[in-house]
This record gives sequence, C-alpha cells and structure tokens, in this order.
Amino acid sequence: MFDQAKEIIEAASRVVVIQAENPDGDSLGSSLALEEILGDLGKEVVMYCPVAIPSYLGYAKGWDRVTDDFPRQFDVSIIVDTASATLLERAIVPENLALISKVPSIVIDHHVTEGTVPFEHLAVTDSTRVATGELIYALAMNAGWSINPQAADHLTVSILADSLGLMTENTTATSIRTVAELVDLGASLSAIDNRRREFMKKSPAILAYKGRLIERIEYFADGALALVHIPWEEIAEYSSQYNPSMLVIDEMRLVTGVRVAIALKSYPDGKVTGKIRCNSGAKVAEQIAGYFGGGGHAYVAGFRTYSDNYDDVKHDLIGAVGRILNEYDNAKE
Repeated sequence: MFDQAKEIIEAASRVVVIQAENPDGDSLGSSLALEEILGDLGKEVVMYCPVAIPSYLGYAKGWDRVTDDFPRQFDVSIIVDTASATLLERAIVPENLALISKVPSIVIDHHVTEGTVPFEHLAVTDSTRVATGELIYALAMNAGWSINPQAADHLTVSILADSLGLMTENTTATSIRTVAELVDLGASLSAIDNRRREFMKKSPAILAYKGRLIERIEYFADGALALVHIPWEEIAEYSSQYNPSMLVIDEMRLVTGVRVAIALKSYPDGKVTGKIRCNSGAKVAEQIAGYFGGGGHAYVAGFRTYSDNYDDVKHDLIGAVGRILNEYDNAKE
C-alpha cells in the first residue's frame, strides 16, 4: 500500500488534505505534517476541514492555514484519520464529492472501523499504529521522503495527542521509537508540551462553566456510564474559547466505578454528536460509536446521529452501552 501511495502522490502537483468534521490533535498534526513533507517534494498542498479548528488545538503551529473553502482544482485527495462516511458528511457534500471522484484518492487511517467513504480510494490503513501520524511517518520513511524539523513537530503532536502522551494501551514500542526518531529529526517534546499547556489555560468564565458541567454529570448502567449533555446554547457561547466536552470528559473517566464517559452535544438541526472515552478494561468505545454509525478506537471514538428528540438518543445510548458492556464482560469469561 505504501508503494501505491508513493506513486500516486509523486505524480500529483496539487494535493488536498481532508479532515472530518471532528478535528483532533491527530488529524490536525497529520494534515500539517503532510503539508510540510509534500511541500518539500514540490507539491502545492491545501488543508481542508469543513469546521473551524477548535481553539484548544492552537498549540499545533500552522493550524490557521487550514481552510473551510474546498479547492476547485487538485490532482489527488488525501483523507486523514477517518474512513467513515458519517464523519465526512460535511466534507464530501455533493459538489465536493464530484471533484474528489475525478482524481485518485487516498485514505490514511489507523482506526479499526471499516471504511465507508463513497468513492474509489487507496486505503493506507494499519490499526496497530497508535495514531495516523505514526502511519504517515512510516509512509514517508518507506517512500524516502525527508521530514524537516517542523514536520517532525507536527507528527509528534499527532502521536502524543492520540496516545495521551504515549500512555494508552495501544501505544507500542514502535510508537515510542517513532517519537524518538522524530526528536532526532528536530521535534522538541518540552516545546510541544509548553505550547499545549499554554492553550489549556482557561478564563474564569470557562472554569465556572466547567463546574456547572460537572454538576450535571449523570450516571447509568450501575455507575459504569458517566454522561453529560451540552445543549446548543452552551456550544454557541463557549466553543470559541474551549471545547465544552473536553472540559470534563477526562475527569468523568476518573470517577470511581466509571468505565465509559460520554459527552453528548445537541444542535438546532436535530444533530446529536457523541464523544466517547473508555477506561482500561472496557475496550468498547468503537462498538458504542458503531451502534450510531460512528467509529474510532477501542478507547476513543465518536458518532453523529439525527433525532427530533434528544431524550430518545439518550435512552438508546444508555441501553446500547449496557448491552455492549455486558457482552464485553461475558466474552472475557
């Protein structure tokens, strides 16, 4: 798959790198790294995302070069960090899909979710990689492409983001060696962490809002599921400062007895999105997301659905989590 990707990319002059509508540190770091790596090959690279990059990702240098204006001309499209048509719905609207379908396309992804993108593409996938950035590093090494210090920084951001600082269970020796090699190429772990901490700072208003979110957390499935709902009014008010779900979801996982933490957001058009985090011993995030047509990792996943009634989504979700946890526990016996 690496050789085919190399051939397709090297034959192109203009490349569009596409993120889904749930950009994170891995998808953004991967996009920025491809911009650097392919730029050094003489390619013109446009980074596209249908939504604004969340402010908490501002520590990734160059995030402001990502555009929500889809290019009209390109020779190849590269989708990073997802192969799910559901998560790409806003990126591959009919007018964009018509353009994408005319040129070679590559999906670079490390998730276990089966690809559902509605056009012919080359799948560069490996679920043993802790992050898409790790897979891009392997592709670059195989292709003989150089990685400059800024590209090394971006790839390190990608890997650290999805591995929670190389601490998740799916972090491998290869992941750690990759980061070490990226440090040799110019990445600085301390510089990245200092930037990340700076962008994690919160205003007094955001800290007060976080307190209100914590008070609203509900527990289901005998305390195994922690759930919080973020309505549109709060998304509109606070998202420009900080992603509301990211304010509390990791702390939700740290509650005694909690195995699955989920933050639900509801929108005026009936859309409900879910961000899922699982603890060790409950590798079910991808299964929960898959129930609603989403996808992700065993520990980190997301989904989007539509309903006129938020309570119906909540009810279905609680039931699905209970069943999936029971099936998971029974399979281990």
